[in-house]
Amino acid sequence: MKKLFAFSLILSLAAGLQAQDLHIVTTGDIHGSFFNRAYVGEKTNTSLMSVKHYVDSLREAAGEQNVILLDAGDCIQGDNASYFYNYVVTDRPHIFPRLAAYMGYDACTVGNHDIEAGHPVYDRVYKELEEAGIPWLAGNAIKDDGTTYFPEYTVIEKGGRKILVAGYNNANIDGWLSPELWQGMKHVSLVPYVRKRVKALKRQIKPDVVIVVVHSGTGDGNFSSIESQGLDIFRYLCGADVLVTAHDHRPAVVVTKQRCLVNGGARCGAVGHAVLGFKNGRVASRNAEVVRLDKKAVDEQMVKDFDAEYQEVKAFTMRPVGKLAMPLRSRDAYVGMSDYLGLLHTVQLTASGADVSIAAPLTFNGYVAQGGVIFNDMFTIYPFENQMFVLRLTGREIKDLLEYSYDKWITTPGEHVLQIANVPDPRTGAPRWSFVNRSYNFDSAAGISYTVDVTKEAGERVAISGFANGSPFDPDASYAVAMTSYRANGGGDLLVKGSRIPKAELSSRVVARYPEIREFVYRFIQSHEVVDHALVDDRSLLGEWKFVPESVAQPLLQSDLNLVF
Repeated sequence: MKKLFAFSLILSLAAGLQAQDLHIVTTGDIHGSFFNRAYVGEKTNTSLMSVKHYVDSLREAAGEQNVILLDAGDCIQGDNASYFYNYVVTDRPHIFPRLAAYMGYDACTVGNHDIEAGHPVYDRVYKELEEAGIPWLAGNAIKDDGTTYFPEYTVIEKGGRKILVAGYNNANIDGWLSPELWQGMKHVSLVPYVRKRVKALKRQIKPDVVIVVVHSGTGDGNFSSIESQGLDIFRYLCGADVLVTAHDHRPAVVVTKQRCLVNGGARCGAVGHAVLGFKNGRVASRNAEVVRLDKKAVDEQMVKDFDAEYQEVKAFTMRPVGKLAMPLRSRDAYVGMSDYLGLLHTVQLTASGADVSIAAPLTFNGYVAQGGVIFNDMFTIYPFENQMFVLRLTGREIKDLLEYSYDKWITTPGEHVLQIANVPDPRTGAPRWSFVNRSYNFDSAAGISYTVDVTKEAGERVAISGFANGSPFDPDASYAVAMTSYRANGGGDLLVKGSRIPKAELSSRVVARYPEIREFVYRFIQSHEVVDHALVDDRSLLGEWKFVPESVAQPLLQSDLNLVF
């Protein structure tokens, strides 16, 4: 079984085109990568314009009736362009349905970050995609009456073949996002749901080809993660020819005689390409590959046709916000207190009046230079549309949350203190050494003073000495704690597994909800003539934390940081 699910080598499928081959090109986790040009500087990047060039080349070589273009979700959040059309220019058609229609997408699947954009945004996009003839699929988003909020499937007729495409969203949405974001639906686990539904749909429709698209990570195939169920589904997805996965930003290919799996990665850096060979009208072979895209190879006409939109987004994001007296580096947050995380903690404490702030570095290796700050920098400082929530937690629950966080962040010193491994990480672009766990779950606290003893075992590392103002910290007392909506709804398991608060109890702990944290960061920088180190490092507000013993921790931390970066 282990060999069966080993990642295959990249195949040279396009070289031997057969007249009856069906080509399935897949994107996923686009995250607003609509334009090939950066908004600041001369940098170019892969985008939907690169995908258009690739898929049109394939259409020309194989015949348009032999090519299908599908997306696996997370389209409309993650970039300046998506933000602009989601929340700023809401009185005109959204850009994504227009781009999808221009490119000839046959179907798209909803992702968790699409839902995170909120009902007004995704309902609008859903309607406009539908008007363009492009179904937006999410067959596991179930309404109270048992029907689906989005379509579950579509049937495509191409080249004399009846092609069933079924799409499903991530099963863990209800565990990450605030209920108002997914009001009117609940998301069921893809295992065994997808297997059951595909079997029923195949019996009903009698298709020639079955393609299943899930906004779920490829995973390990051990049924341990509801967030990454790809290989769990693949093991038992009888009757499907192609399974498309996404969400984890990890390119992957698995091929067996019965079916193939492909995950093209994120932000249009590559596409998935599956090829089905036919004999006597039936699928006789299945292959797949991940194709890296050339950022210089773009559809020039598409660049011209959407230049006005690019220029408008660029002008919006170039607006001046304020000034920094020092640079902000998110990498500094991995080894102790930093100006970057000090800014986030300061904003959360001052905007909410909470006793404690919990925050993590949400940009893996973000950098904002000293000097003028423009709105574009807001997406580096805070890339997500997370709201700020305030919860009531006991002192013991705060400590347990921090213990859980640092257990995923550091290890007892040997060769390393940071939990890193000598493997590349396609999610972050780290070429060799990378974090074992996701750095956006490395929460630290502000408003209190504490140490993290790296020589102690997990669960015994955090020692809290008191609050920043000198008052005592009581494990049994209840405190107001500011954090992201993602964390407050159970994201990263820090509250559920760390603080050991039952998932069903989290909503009752919420005492206040605020707008997006990025908006508060924007207002904070804008309201000060210059944001300097002293402003975001006020120990009477933030308190202090550090790794100890410093003689052991600091040399290893710096060595580990040098490996990762």
